[in-house]
Amino acid sequence: MAPRAYWKGYLKLSLVSCPIALFPASSEREKISFHQLNKNTGHRIKYRKVDADSGDEVEAADIIKGYQVGKGEYLELAPEELEAIAIESKRTIDIDEFVPRKEIDELYFNSPYYIVPDGEVGQQAFAVIREAIRKEGMVAIGKVVFTSREHIIALEARGKGLLGVTLRYPYEVRKETEYFDDIPEEKIPKDMLDLASHIVESKAGHFAPERFEDQYEEALKELLKKKQSGQRIEAPREREPSKVVNLMDALRRSVDTERGGGERRKPAPRASDHRAPKKAGRSSARAKKAS
Repeated sequence: MAPRAYWKGYLKLSLVSCPIALFPASSEREKISFHQLNKNTGHRIKYRKVDADSGDEVEAADIIKGYQVGKGEYLELAPEELEAIAIESKRTIDIDEFVPRKEIDELYFNSPYYIVPDGEVGQQAFAVIREAIRKEGMVAIGKVVFTSREHIIALEARGKGLLGVTLRYPYEVRKETEYFDDIPEEKIPKDMLDLASHIVESKAGHFAPERFEDQYEEALKELLKKKQSGQRIEAPREREPSKVVNLMDALRRSVDTERGGGERRKPAPRASDHRAPKKAGRSSARAKKAS
């Protein structure tokens, strides 16, 4: 079953436009989720929307939005009043400018979306816009409205489609100085830095998300299997983290561990390919031991 589009509208570059559809590029639907239950009855918990003063349940049609201006004082806004906000980006992503991707701070990246042409009409226009973005090696910046909110969106060519990533506004990004200013300056000895650099180099690799393993999710599945089969659930004994007494000693031990781990991480040769050499290796080892 094809996924439903999250948003439909038009992509516009100057006088060229085409109908498009946006789909979330990430999902957490595959993760295990839970319902809340009454432990005494086993029944699901339901939430009701009630009047904070009277306690009476309120129908959805009678609920409006309010902006607090004082204690217990609100500016009430009806849905049609919010709809009256005239924003062109409600149905159109109008590309305003192109910027180098490296100039966009990662802190501003928010949610990713796949963008595809919506129907056969306008497919050529979509391809023209996509290839123009790809050719220039730039990121297109535009605006889009999701759930009554306007978002900045960055567009870049990806395969046969486009990848759109919503960007946070500056007021949504906290200033790093609020957190980093109190960190004291440390003078790092060269030998310590060399050891730490060696550890980094020994762990160097390439980004391979297929190797990422959600250990908690796997443990959760195993827990549910045990629970369903009636097995007893016991909490594992927590291992206390090793105490670092001397930083230099910890760095040296880390280097030794990584050296040993590097040997263990090497892929084991297949038996079919190296059966004879293995036997020879064993006999030579025995000979050395005997001598």
